[in-house]
Amino acid sequence: MDQNHQNDIVAKTGLEPHVLIFPIPFQGPVNCALKLAELICLSGIHVTFLNTDHIHGPLIQHTDVLSRFNRYPNFKFQTIPDGLEHEKPVSGDLFMEVMAATETVGKPVFQEMIVSGNLSRRSERPVTVMIPDACFSFAIEAAIETSIPVICFETVSPCCLWTSYLNLPTLIQAGDVPFKGDDLDQLITSVPGTEHVIRRRDLASFCRSNDLSEPVIELILKEAKTVPRANGLIINTFEELDALVLPHMRKLCPNTYPIGPLHSLHKARLVAQTTQKAPKTNFSNSVWKEDRTCLQWLDKHSPKSVIFVSIGSLATMTVEQLVEIWYGVVNSEKPFLWVRRPGSIIGGYDESQIPGELLEPTKERGCIVDWAPQEDVLAHKAIGGFLTHSGWNSTVESIAAGVPMICWPYFVDQQVNSRFVGEVWKIGVDMKDTCDRLIVENAVRDVMETKKNMFTECADNWANLAKESIGETGSSSANLASLINDIKRLSASK
Repeated sequence: MDQNHQNDIVAKTGLEPHVLIFPIPFQGPVNCALKLAELICLSGIHVTFLNTDHIHGPLIQHTDVLSRFNRYPNFKFQTIPDGLEHEKPVSGDLFMEVMAATETVGKPVFQEMIVSGNLSRRSERPVTVMIPDACFSFAIEAAIETSIPVICFETVSPCCLWTSYLNLPTLIQAGDVPFKGDDLDQLITSVPGTEHVIRRRDLASFCRSNDLSEPVIELILKEAKTVPRANGLIINTFEELDALVLPHMRKLCPNTYPIGPLHSLHKARLVAQTTQKAPKTNFSNSVWKEDRTCLQWLDKHSPKSVIFVSIGSLATMTVEQLVEIWYGVVNSEKPFLWVRRPGSIIGGYDESQIPGELLEPTKERGCIVDWAPQEDVLAHKAIGGFLTHSGWNSTVESIAAGVPMICWPYFVDQQVNSRFVGEVWKIGVDMKDTCDRLIVENAVRDVMETKKNMFTECADNWANLAKESIGETGSSSANLASLINDIKRLSASK
């Protein structure tokens, strides 16, 4: 159906496209969802962005997101209660508490909004397409029950989504989950496409559970059942990057839209819309206050000389793990920028207990901040490597910037991501299940020194493919166009 015909139908029915975007209340998913929302707004489609109270407060406190989106008359924020009393964004150990509270408190409010409230068919501007996070199965089910077309937005990696989410029922049926015995290096052969890549230790962290009745397992099994029922699936990748799993995924979810690297596509479209005289915008969607002075510190260093260390917005580490990583980084003798998010170190951290042999070199060649503008850091010429928790946003941002990685995964999709970084994409070192100063030091030296040329060449190749994908004729640009057209088509069908 061409554009003019769609517009004719909308004109006749009087029902304009109106998208509801509903991310799970954590930094990474909200950041991605806001970028997606702005891309949809640029197409002229009305967007309502639904946040929970818990995440919306710090978002508007630490960013200019309200003024930034004020320029779109076709955009509005709305919030929903979640029953959470935490003043600050929580760490990953409280993930299920947040999800459970949101469903318990938010679900009935959400259903009322959709069935008879200000987003329902009875409202002045009803929702015509819903884009919830795929983890919100109750939202997907509500859309299906009310005959609202629904397109899932999945913010975990496609490699994890395929191996450990959509195929979790297959893994259980094949007897691969729960694990039998202690051999974590045994290959998983029951998942099509990754038979020669994924070992037990590389499956998502919840697959290590011996109890299939655990809430997180039940959450993922529900997601595996509801996602294929949706009208489509949006993922943050590009065709070449996940060529190993996308053909298999599309057999289950035919209308899959890889529109990544989402942050790069978002920035490119905004730059194209911005005049040269317009003020520069840093596009921050951070729920933590960013310390941009670290960029000035990076300016003082030579190209590809600094190792960037960050475990993201949810991961935590013990004091013992902190010390081992710290020793490894210091002993590598490389300058380092380290993000230590408040609350990310557990177990009573006290710097007075840290040996002087760590503190003195840190003063000489280290920079430690609470939070950093990560996209800008990774794009800085001084960064030569990224010691990361392997969260999907961080992984994609690193790939787009051409920065090799040292992977120390924490939970969920990060175990799968780190395996693909090391084994499939060949752009880094996978340190999962270890935390030893010598291993850390050797990994940093491999990436920054010994095997620097090999990793840099691979990283540059992927960065070039990522850049091509968001170009005018690139695959991600074409997939975004298809998504926009399908939103209009699905809205017209209402």
